[in-house]
Amino acid sequence: MVFSSITFLVYFLPIVILGYYILGFSRPLQNIWLLISSLIFYAWGEPRYVLILLISICINYSIGLIVGKCRDNNLKKARTWVVIDVTANLLILFVFKYLAFVINTVNAFVEFDLIPVPNITLPIGISFFTFQALSYVIDIYRGETEAQKNPLYVGLYIAFFPQLIAGPIVRYRTIAEQIKMRKSSIGMFTNGTTRFAIGFSKKILLANNLAVLADSVFNLTLTGKKLYSVPASMAWLGAICYMLQIYMDFSAYSDMAIGLGQMFGFQFEENFNYPYVSMSISEFWRRWHISLGTWFKEYVYIPLGGSRTENKDTMVRNTFIVWLLTGVWHGAYWTFIIWGLYNFIFIMGERIVGFEKRPGKRFGKHIYSLLVIMFGWVIFRADTLYELSEYIGNMFGLNSNGLYNSTVGMMIKEYAIVLAFSIIFSTPIAKICREKLDGLKVGIKSIILKLFYLAATCAVFALAIISMVKGGYNPFIYFNF
Repeated sequence: MVFSSITFLVYFLPIVILGYYILGFSRPLQNIWLLISSLIFYAWGEPRYVLILLISICINYSIGLIVGKCRDNNLKKARTWVVIDVTANLLILFVFKYLAFVINTVNAFVEFDLIPVPNITLPIGISFFTFQALSYVIDIYRGETEAQKNPLYVGLYIAFFPQLIAGPIVRYRTIAEQIKMRKSSIGMFTNGTTRFAIGFSKKILLANNLAVLADSVFNLTLTGKKLYSVPASMAWLGAICYMLQIYMDFSAYSDMAIGLGQMFGFQFEENFNYPYVSMSISEFWRRWHISLGTWFKEYVYIPLGGSRTENKDTMVRNTFIVWLLTGVWHGAYWTFIIWGLYNFIFIMGERIVGFEKRPGKRFGKHIYSLLVIMFGWVIFRADTLYELSEYIGNMFGLNSNGLYNSTVGMMIKEYAIVLAFSIIFSTPIAKICREKLDGLKVGIKSIILKLFYLAATCAVFALAIISMVKGGYNPFIYFNF
């Protein structure tokens, strides 16, 4: 089940909200209700894979208890159990996400089918809930949180449906008290509803429409030059559309997840901070998918020694490992690994020359950042090295593909409004307007403007629902990870 579906909006969410507030007299019952609802949510599309989620909950709950007991009097034993936990979680992740890739790579290397390739479907959101579960046990070992004795609380933490499938990745210590003693209010529920509506509208009206254009260009690239020659301007347009699409798509999911959490009294941390206003690649990755970047920093980079080391080779090695793993985390394709190393090269280059501290025109730094980011997303989007080479070749006219044709003009004309609003909402303009609106003194002007904002939000949300009902559904990009 996904947020941008009739099943979720018309049936699942209203029933869950109704049941939750009927049980308002008992926090434990509300938590049980949310856990059951979350398991149903996950099981809706692939019921068998809810067993993987339950196994993850059981493993990490049990080992968390053991680590908590051993931490104070037998640190070596506690460390051993953490290693067991990490191994178990990563083994499950490897089997479902990477086993087929490794076997295909081996078979390609020996040039015959040495090992049969298993037909394994990737459980949706497995990378997210695996990393979240790992952070729980590791934080217990570090003494940053206490082991939870109630398995239902651990289950709710790992399986809570708003952020189960595509994040944000939440650390247990940030919501441990919220699970037990969170407070709901009309204001918080209203804010959550508004945040959800905005995210839903971004997904349906912007991300989905951008996906149509971006997918068309990338698919035309795969047809081959003999069937259709993609002009350079079309390739650039497709790259720009995908760059905007992946932000609108993923930030929309995060908006909806945060909004849903607020409806039930939970406060999740922000996952995006307008990354396309960045003046460097390093800044971009501090603003993009913040929860994943924080996870790799806390559980990989810093334990390896981080950058606080006199040996610069060690710092380079640590950064290399993080970005290699970041690429691998996103999927079992060589292009993801190349994408991770591509980001490593630019981040290390910026660090070596002190790029962020160097004087320079902001406009020039911004253009540099956007170009590097865009080419990074082309690498990310391509499924094969062939598709990547063809697409880059088309962008620079290396395939005798020409510069422009009438189809490009038609595409720009048809998607001009979507492109314009996507660019606007990639900047903090809307946020600044909201903050100014909230800061107005109570009065007629304030009331009128807030009513107008509410009416506009409702109208756009209604338009998004109509668009969803008519068709054109696209799954969230990060469901694949």
